[in-house]
Amino acid sequence: MRKRPVTLTDKGTIVFAAYLVITLLASAVVGLAAIANLIGHEYPKKQADQLRVPRSWTLPLGVMLAAGSLGLLAGFAVPVLGLLAAAGLVLYFLGAFCVHLRARDHHFGAWSVFFTLAAAALAVNVAYY
Repeated sequence: MRKRPVTLTDKGTIVFAAYLVITLLASAVVGLAAIANLIGHEYPKKQADQLRVPRSWTLPLGVMLAAGSLGLLAGFAVPVLGLLAAAGLVLYFLGAFCVHLRARDHHFGAWSVFFTLAAAALAVNVAYY
């Protein structure tokens, strides 16, 4: 018996495509933020000063972002790692939101992009697996 070809209208194919695109995009964006923190770029330092976060935290925060980015990619091989990485990134960005509120900084443009990508990565991980 011949199998029918997979088409883009198959539910599993659509979910996998969304999982692939969102996970790769989230990993790339978060990875770039991690690199900015890890190399000591001026933007994370300026943000830390504005939000009254010690500059010494930029390296550990960069490591957390890098772990989340790499965890999303590792999720392709070990699904639970991707799920945990996405959940960790959602918690990370919820914490960032609280820091913005504490500092009375209501510029949430960049935060909303990062949080939306992390939440979308979590949603597609749950949906696909």
